[in-house]
Amino acid sequence: MTEKHIDELSGVETTGHEWDGIRELNNPMPRWWLWSFYATIVFALGYTIAFPAWPLVNSATQGVLGWSSRGQLTQTMNEVAEAQADLRAALAEKSLPEIIADDKLYRFARSGGEAAFKVNCVQCHGSGAQGSAGYPNLNDDDWLWGSDIESIHHTIAHGVRYAGDEETHVSEMPAFADMLQGPEVRQIAAYVASLTRDPSDPALADAGKQLFADNCAACHGESGTGDQSMGAPNLADAIWLYGSSEAEIAAQIRKPKHGVMPAWQARLGDVTVKQLAVYVYSLGGAKQ
Repeated sequence: MTEKHIDELSGVETTGHEWDGIRELNNPMPRWWLWSFYATIVFALGYTIAFPAWPLVNSATQGVLGWSSRGQLTQTMNEVAEAQADLRAALAEKSLPEIIADDKLYRFARSGGEAAFKVNCVQCHGSGAQGSAGYPNLNDDDWLWGSDIESIHHTIAHGVRYAGDEETHVSEMPAFADMLQGPEVRQIAAYVASLTRDPSDPALADAGKQLFADNCAACHGESGTGDQSMGAPNLADAIWLYGSSEAEIAAQIRKPKHGVMPAWQARLGDVTVKQLAVYVYSLGGAKQ
């Protein structure tokens, strides 16, 4: 039997391990640490018995307490829904102007609409509703289909060019590449650009004025200010959905892009759509 080595300075037995002449002392663990370790083992066993813990083939052990985070969430959501029941019933019953006129209902609708917007709308319109290329900014004063609360509600409820809803907004700009020559398209683009800034070629813009009157004014108006009843954008306010350069304007004239927005009424229900309408209305760009 190998004789145990005792460290000369400390008088403590060593483990037998040695590195470069340095020996490891075999000091016992402190009692408080050892009992703490035993306590964690007991706690772990108790936890796996009391709460869901062990995975099975198609489920997991439920625990004798029957608690789960999913169940707690469901309970919390039910409690919130119960607390909001009266306010949601009022939203369902009242018209949008009545909701706006009632300060308590307005604040509740706006808060709920903001939450619904973050879940359903930020993917296209951005977290601050600022939009992006091809997706409208909901904070500005430029509206395709009207900015009063009823118009906003209709757009959210029924969407734009959404095939699954008979009341959806529909507008179709022709592809003028099939009707106009290349130089004529460039002339109209120069004229449209001149409505908000100095064109690159004034002579080109002058030539495009009559072409605009003959081909575009029926929808966009003689002065290019648009027509919300038709979803025709205002071309004279320096707010652009698909780009403001003359090349981008010409591309839209030749082969226009047409965005699609889903109809949210069937997906979210009347109350949530009202809340969304109130929230968008509150952003500041709507007709107050």
